[in-house]
Amino acid sequence: MEIKGNITILVAILTVASMLLPFRTDGQQRKSSAEKENIRTIEIDELVVRGGKIRYRNRGNPAVELIDSVLAYRDKNRSTNFRSLRYQKYEKIVFSFTNLGERLQSMKLLNKFKFVFDNLDTTRSPGRAVLPMYIRERLSDYAYDGETGNANETIRGERMVTFEEHMDDQGIGEWLNYLYEEVDIYQNNIQFLTNKFISPISSVAPTFYRYYITDTLISGGERCTRLYFTPRNKADLLFQGYLYITMDGTYAVKRAEIEVNKNINLNWIKESRIVQEFRRSDRGGWILEKNETAIDLGYSKKGLGFFGQRSVSYRDHIFNEPIPPLNFVKQNARADSVFSRGDDFWERNRHQELSKSERGIYETSDSLNNMPTFRRFVNLMRIVVASYHDFGKFELGPVSTFYSYNPTEGSRARIGGVTTPKFSKRVNLDGHISYGFGDKQFKYKLGTTISLTDRTIYEFPVRSLRFSIQKETKVPGVELYFVHEGSAYLSISRGIDDKLFYNKTIRAEYFHEFENHFSYRLGYNFTRQKPGGGLDFGTIPSLDIGELSVDLRYAPNEQYYQKKTVRVPIPNRHPILQFNYTLGNKLLGGDYNYHLLRFNASKRFYPSVIGYTDAQLETGLVLGTVPFPLLEMHNANQSYIYQATRYNLMNFLEFVSDKYASLFVDHNFNGFILNKIPLIKHLGLREIVTLKILYGGLGDNNNPNLNTPAIMTQWGLMPLPKDKDGNPSTFTLDRGPYMEMSIGIGNIFKVLRVDLIRRLTYTTNPNITKWGVRFRFKFDL
Repeated sequence: MEIKGNITILVAILTVASMLLPFRTDGQQRKSSAEKENIRTIEIDELVVRGGKIRYRNRGNPAVELIDSVLAYRDKNRSTNFRSLRYQKYEKIVFSFTNLGERLQSMKLLNKFKFVFDNLDTTRSPGRAVLPMYIRERLSDYAYDGETGNANETIRGERMVTFEEHMDDQGIGEWLNYLYEEVDIYQNNIQFLTNKFISPISSVAPTFYRYYITDTLISGGERCTRLYFTPRNKADLLFQGYLYITMDGTYAVKRAEIEVNKNINLNWIKESRIVQEFRRSDRGGWILEKNETAIDLGYSKKGLGFFGQRSVSYRDHIFNEPIPPLNFVKQNARADSVFSRGDDFWERNRHQELSKSERGIYETSDSLNNMPTFRRFVNLMRIVVASYHDFGKFELGPVSTFYSYNPTEGSRARIGGVTTPKFSKRVNLDGHISYGFGDKQFKYKLGTTISLTDRTIYEFPVRSLRFSIQKETKVPGVELYFVHEGSAYLSISRGIDDKLFYNKTIRAEYFHEFENHFSYRLGYNFTRQKPGGGLDFGTIPSLDIGELSVDLRYAPNEQYYQKKTVRVPIPNRHPILQFNYTLGNKLLGGDYNYHLLRFNASKRFYPSVIGYTDAQLETGLVLGTVPFPLLEMHNANQSYIYQATRYNLMNFLEFVSDKYASLFVDHNFNGFILNKIPLIKHLGLREIVTLKILYGGLGDNNNPNLNTPAIMTQWGLMPLPKDKDGNPSTFTLDRGPYMEMSIGIGNIFKVLRVDLIRRLTYTTNPNITKWGVRFRFKFDL
């Protein structure tokens, strides 16, 4: 290959002299300026020589041949190759505020908090000062049985900064576990920052990454080749960084330095870095010795942000020895003994000493918890985020329900609240009273929940009894998730919204959760139901419903953040399975005998590189002859807020069924397409496509349209609802499935998602819309 042009070579001969020796490749001589003067020597770590653009190929590439050798020995080198493995693990997570400018620190509003800034740390993040505010330490014993694949981590002690009742410490812990999920580079796919990345040593990695040999060096006493890897396409959800590969014939990863490619669409993430170090065990295999993860989060590069660091160390390894069965017994992770370890315990067992700023975090949090000003600030934030105001033993709320509107009740005022653990750790009271200025009626609710453990009803695992009585309205068929009944957010709706149930309900239930996230709920419910607004039961003035129910739920490895009355799930790759059986019987006080069965399965899938898919399958069956209020009234949405588990262009009470099956599929490309379009890619937008399909049917025995008035009276059926002009407004799914699909843009201003929705079937039904635009606020990384 002929090379034309000028080349300059730096030659260093011991410490005598350094000379620049320019020469030309066309045979002509050039006189060196080094003959006339001495050149100062500058020592550098690495010299990169860049030539013209050369097409990258896998074939005949020494770097790719090296990674192929790594893949060939991958299974032999991973720690799961031992017959058994035990070790002690110490984990430390520290979160700090970043970009605390002088202007912010000098604000009069923060005068009472000046002492906090005494704990500024200039060593944690090179080049800037950060303010550590949260720390969690955890010491645990890990056991792995290679023959059965069983693994268990027993927590011996956990210590963290707490803000008493102001925040859900357990929920914060779950969020941190989710954010800092264990990274195993030996897996084909790595779950990191709520996304799935292809590992640089995945079996398909050479298809997605480029590899370059940059150096040979000694690392931890091992002769290694330093291998740089980078995505072939900078816009794809892939890593970049360095692998240190041993050159003794084992081709093991001695060290990995991994960063998230800065060109990809990761929300709130400024920078992230993973460093893992491995060592050769005395049994020949390789084990993880050090594991560090740093994440820099914030809305903008220069604005206030957070810097999170997780450091994990491992020691006291035991290989290939029998493991007592007790090591695999699941512990109560929330046991008081785990959290009550004193200073002596941590001084003896902590793998690394805390720095001065880390010790100061505990002292700072104690001081803040005792400050009235801080408590008032947290209470204000609680009103904004959780919609409750704290009065000590009682919390007033939800604030979002104090005023709402619907066409039947008109303007509606409501006030209510719930007791806190300061009132009683084991007994919780809740209730509200409301008044509709349109229907001139009072509504109310009073309930009590009794914890059957020494924990509150908000602490996992829960075992409780609950009793409640209420008189309330309910939109037919609507099941709300993460939004309170009567919320102001639902006051603005499209179309005709004039049908309500007035329910008087007495309910008792027993709830039991287990450590493996299996739970069941046993309940009795009696409801006297009357129609309201434009709803009519025909000749039947009211409907009595008496039911016994069993709910089973299994959500392995479930993570969630506990709000005041609901748990907000943190999505992960594990499925959630739910089954419900309800028995309606006249002996229970009802007017009808029937059986209701329902099954629901949901899961998030992570097809590598192209984002993730949320899928939900549900099926249900009603056995018996019942009127339409006891049929399946499919979950519609007439608000302008996008609802993931409801049909956003279906009207309330538009369809009823006694058997049905539905499928929801929502795929988020995470910017896979938009991130490749010039100009648009800088906006960080994400594309989403959604498809919802509902198959259903109504048996002849439950279809009033197929029966005479005499038979309807005999069987107790009611005519299906009509509009104010006497035209049908409720239908059956006898002409095929109901379908709607949408195309959405997410991550607008990092929090907003907007969907354009198209209704595909039953487009001739009255008072419907074929197209719609819906929005929702959603926080995603």
